[in-house]
Amino acid sequence: MTNKVFKRIGVLTSGGDAPGMNAAVRAVVRSAVFKGIEVMGIYEGYKGLIENDMKLLSSRDVSNIINHGGTILFSNRCDKFKTPEGLQIAVENCRKNGIDGIVCIGGDGTFRGATDLSRLGIPCIGIPGTIDNDISATDYTIGYDTAKNTVIEMVDRLRDTCESHDRCNVVEVMGRNAGYIAVECGIATGAIAVAIKEIPFDKEEFIDRMQKLTKLGKRNFIVIASEGMGADFTENLTKEIEKRTGIE
Repeated sequence: MTNKVFKRIGVLTSGGDAPGMNAAVRAVVRSAVFKGIEVMGIYEGYKGLIENDMKLLSSRDVSNIINHGGTILFSNRCDKFKTPEGLQIAVENCRKNGIDGIVCIGGDGTFRGATDLSRLGIPCIGIPGTIDNDISATDYTIGYDTAKNTVIEMVDRLRDTCESHDRCNVVEVMGRNAGYIAVECGIATGAIAVAIKEIPFDKEEFIDRMQKLTKLGKRNFIVIASEGMGADFTENLTKEIEKRTGIE
């Protein structure tokens, strides 16, 4: 069996954008060009594969993007790509454009798409790019650290106002169904409680602890809740805290 020679590869970003995606695109393009491999930038993720929306990228095309948020290749959640017909069109466009393989930057949905393409003869490499940190076989994903630091910075500012006005802030953070952002930011900010989908939240113990700490003179309370807890969880918790503790 001989090793396949890659003359041209594609690169795409798919799903939710994450800080650092542009840096990843830049690294892919410049590494490939250095090795004499052409790179096709595929726009709007898998949608670009279906609509044949792509162009050759040079090293200059990715200059001065390393510190920019979002993704210069844009992103899109493409339902058509999930169908056998859409997937077949994507494969045909890869072959028409001489694409020997694709570097797919994104989260779990992106990786599922990459798996489907690989199965149909277009080998793919996945670079984990998602703030949710919900990709297996990797400790950190691109964008996760930035998301955590953004939350920590905002919560630190909220605490100052909480202390001044004797308040509680319940902060809902992103992460979809994964509680990583909530847990690590809760630890880093000294939150009184963290609510995530993966572990049952003991509301009674939490309320009791708030009441005891209030009697000891504590004036500021931060609660971190993951969006995976559901649409109404945060709103309902804020109302219950105020009703049962008297803390605004």
